[in-house]
Amino acid sequence: MLQRCVLRTYHVLALVLCVSAREDFDWTKNEKTSFYYSTFPTAGSSAYQTEGAWNIDGKGMSIWDAFTRKKGKIFLNDTGDTTCDGYNKFKEDITLMKDMKLNHYRFSISWPRILPSGLKSEHINEKGIKYYEDLINMLLDNKITPIVILYHWDLPQLLQEKYGGWQNVTMVNYFNDFANLCFERFGHKVKYWMTFNNPWSIAVEGYETGEHAPGMKLKGTGAYKAAHHIIKAHAKVWHTYDMQWRSKQKGMVGISLTADWGEPVDITNQRDIEAAERYIQFYLGWFATPIFNGDYPQVMKDYIGRKSGQQGLGASRLPVFSPQEKSYIKGTCDFLGLGHFTTRYITPKNYPSGLGDSYFTDRDLAELVDPKWPDPGSEWLYSVPWGFRRMLNFVKTQYGNPMVYVTENGVSEKMVCTDLCDDWRMQYFKDYINEMLKAVKDGVNVKGYTAWSLLDNFEWDEGFSERFGLYYVDFSNKNKPRYPKASVQFYKRIISSNGFPNQREVESWKRKAVETCASSNQLLAADPLIGHMEMVSEIVIPTVSTLCILLSAVFLMFLLRGRS
Repeated sequence: MLQRCVLRTYHVLALVLCVSAREDFDWTKNEKTSFYYSTFPTAGSSAYQTEGAWNIDGKGMSIWDAFTRKKGKIFLNDTGDTTCDGYNKFKEDITLMKDMKLNHYRFSISWPRILPSGLKSEHINEKGIKYYEDLINMLLDNKITPIVILYHWDLPQLLQEKYGGWQNVTMVNYFNDFANLCFERFGHKVKYWMTFNNPWSIAVEGYETGEHAPGMKLKGTGAYKAAHHIIKAHAKVWHTYDMQWRSKQKGMVGISLTADWGEPVDITNQRDIEAAERYIQFYLGWFATPIFNGDYPQVMKDYIGRKSGQQGLGASRLPVFSPQEKSYIKGTCDFLGLGHFTTRYITPKNYPSGLGDSYFTDRDLAELVDPKWPDPGSEWLYSVPWGFRRMLNFVKTQYGNPMVYVTENGVSEKMVCTDLCDDWRMQYFKDYINEMLKAVKDGVNVKGYTAWSLLDNFEWDEGFSERFGLYYVDFSNKNKPRYPKASVQFYKRIISSNGFPNQREVESWKRKAVETCASSNQLLAADPLIGHMEMVSEIVIPTVSTLCILLSAVFLMFLLRGRS
């Protein structure tokens, strides 16, 4: 099987002006197709997905370093050992950001790169500190604002081995020590902090299904316990910043939550409406409701509590916050980071308790997709732009219209070969950014947007088989060269125009972007095989699509020979 391609790591941020709300958004209205031509005022990565240098300059092992070494856990047994080599190529990447006129860059700090054992009391790796200092300084020198995520999934492996990772409440204090060190060393220059990126995935895929590091399958309890400790850890870090650093550093601390939108199959059916609400509360509300309101969503407490009772348990599998903890957690969010990619239709489905307890059966619902929805990338990612506006308005209504930074939004390709002329990605960005613009018009307090992702990178359990990047990265080349896809030029024009001025100009952007990628041989020059083709003939230069056909033909011949 040929390796598929797709990654995520860097992001692209555009600040957004507040537009006065005309009226409250009515999500039951089927406004799903109209395009809104207007403008908004005006990049990003995760350490493990892009840095590489997994054992260089004193860095400790992370749970992902350990997990990827277990055969069969990652597609084609890929690892992030080198990935984009961002550790050595960050200056080159900042040049790409500057060329695109990005004004923000979202990245994460690797906990084990700074604290190899995970513990501040044992050893601080000054070489790791210097790497992030140099990165931050160069961003600022280029007038790019650093937005830092403290935890993007790479827990120090020693903390997993000694304490069980996020199953253990001691992580709360250890994480706070790490965060406090980051505030101390970088806070005089970094003003935007996020504690966690997508804690839903940390909890569910790390401790429930085992698809992600550390690969634990503690169904029915593991995800809830991990989430409970993550929420406590977030709150503690927020209070640490608030008490010790805010007055001196004048920054803000938030969290980045990722969630799909859930649309009722039948918007006139109350049971479908309740199921869709339940889907979102078990997804976004699981973390957002405690942080904004002090406790878990009532529907989670009801459903998990009832199922726990049916299973003969003396207490709910969903942990309980004490009154003091509720008060301590409530309001610990200066802004909300929101990652969003796709939508599901939702309808009720009863899962009897005898089937076994799990996060997914606790919800009593089924997820459906419309076969007409475009699905150019990951198997889970359908393009449903109108769901983005609905999700943003839900946040506005549910949590008191907080300041929102869209931290992840983008689409991958699932072709065997990457096509630089990624028209589907341009269409995705056009449609999704436009729905965000409509949400701003609705009065949603959106302050920034980050496209996922600037570069192709290591896409967790999918390895290098999925590519989300605006820039193609040749991972087979030790130098990890970057090559622009058409979406680079298209997105650059969105940034320059702060939106979509008019239909004619937007159509012109796409046409020029496609012309640029069609005439470009940058990707071709990166491959020795294609470079040879260019030398043989300067007249017939195969396109990327042609190369895909050639490689597919060669692969087919190989298979046929193997069977003969």
